[in-house]
Amino acid sequence: MSTALASNEQELLGRVPTGLFIGGEWIDAEEGRTFDVRDPATGEVIASIADATPADGIRALDAAVAAQESWAATPPRTRSDILRRAFDLVQEHKEDLALLMTLEMGKPLAEARGEVVYGGEFLRWFSEEAVRITGRYSTSPEGTGRMIVSQRPVGPSFFITPWNFPFAMATRKIAPALAAGCTVVIKPPALTPLTTIFFTRLLEEAGLPAGVVNVVQTSSSSKLSAPIIADPRLRKLSFTGSTGVGQKLIEQAAQGVLRVSMELGGNAPFVVFEDADLDKAVDGAMAAKFRNIGQACTAANRFIVHEDIAEEFARRVTERVQAMKIGRGTEEGVTIGPLIDADAVGKAAELVGDAVERGARVLAGGAAVEGTGTFYQPTVLTDVVAGSDILREEIFGPVLAIATFADEAEAVRLANDTEYGLVSYVFTQDLARGHRMIEALETGMMGLNVGVVSNAAAPFGGVKQSGIGREGGFEGIHEYLSTKYTLIPA
Repeated sequence: MSTALASNEQELLGRVPTGLFIGGEWIDAEEGRTFDVRDPATGEVIASIADATPADGIRALDAAVAAQESWAATPPRTRSDILRRAFDLVQEHKEDLALLMTLEMGKPLAEARGEVVYGGEFLRWFSEEAVRITGRYSTSPEGTGRMIVSQRPVGPSFFITPWNFPFAMATRKIAPALAAGCTVVIKPPALTPLTTIFFTRLLEEAGLPAGVVNVVQTSSSSKLSAPIIADPRLRKLSFTGSTGVGQKLIEQAAQGVLRVSMELGGNAPFVVFEDADLDKAVDGAMAAKFRNIGQACTAANRFIVHEDIAEEFARRVTERVQAMKIGRGTEEGVTIGPLIDADAVGKAAELVGDAVERGARVLAGGAAVEGTGTFYQPTVLTDVVAGSDILREEIFGPVLAIATFADEAEAVRLANDTEYGLVSYVFTQDLARGHRMIEALETGMMGLNVGVVSNAAAPFGGVKQSGIGREGGFEGIHEYLSTKYTLIPA
């Protein structure tokens, strides 16, 4: 561990388990294998933790399968109470969780605190939903029998979570599964596993029975995941990540006809009409683009601005971007932390370079930051032309790219001109136009005059190649329930 770490950081990291969590016990990986976790702001190793093998993954599934029957039979109120205790423990440890995320992922501490609030709400929401799983009883139309429709837990579930929201992505999957009565094997991301591990310790403290949640972090995701997905005892797969990886996982899951939930890539349009309240639009743009350093599937990717106001919009966002402070997320006033690794910096540079070659102008930023860590300057591009890679690919970085449109029909065409359909943002003061955009835009979510849409009480998910299924809201628990129909003769 680097001596550059502050004493409070060293103390916190010392409280994070370094093993795998299988069957209620913290254990070493097979053959004692480990891998390092680094702080992207410094490049320094902050922890060395157990590196699960495929055999460890199957042991974790063994534990989940063994616990499934008893957990499914656990009274809903008991499941609810455990989730609520976990929520309360998260509140007690909110500063620990926030600092841990900043250390391993790089986001500013203020944003990490916001993620703790957001992620914790899934525990509270699904603690309340656990006792509201319902069915129905009715007479058949012919009057010859009684029909009972009931809900049952899907069964052992395997979760693969991303590195960009280490806490919220874990709670968004674990909470509804536990509420429904499913047991879990979770593979946290190799880049940011510590937050999930620490949260699992809180679940343990909340009274979760052994084997209900099992954690197997690894440096070899595909090698560990493949045998788990192929195991006939597994009944559910949930993944958040890129569309390319999601497609491969769906193909693997098809062999066992697994239930799948896939929250995949995004290419969110941010449409600003000529009648928009520009103050609100600029505030929304800053939130939609630069939250989490632009590393979010919900991040605005294509700013589609009416030609009459594009220059003023660009001027205002550039002024805001130039005032942003770059640095390690623990530093006072920092709003832009590091990107997750050197590959992310390289991708941002490549996309900006392509746009500039095609005629885009750089109004702010436009380059990597020299020195330690993997930083990229917050950037504003304008006059981005059709065909630019930055309009087709998910940026996953702090780059705001502006293109223009002339009328509503063109705005809709440009917004929908992508294989993705996760979220869209629209700014207009015309209520009728807003309703038309709700109907016209091909996305699973939409923010109308707002730059952040995520909420534990709302169904999160996309259409087209942005995924299958929903997380959060009333819909979220149904991803972990199967419907059973029974007929009783009259």
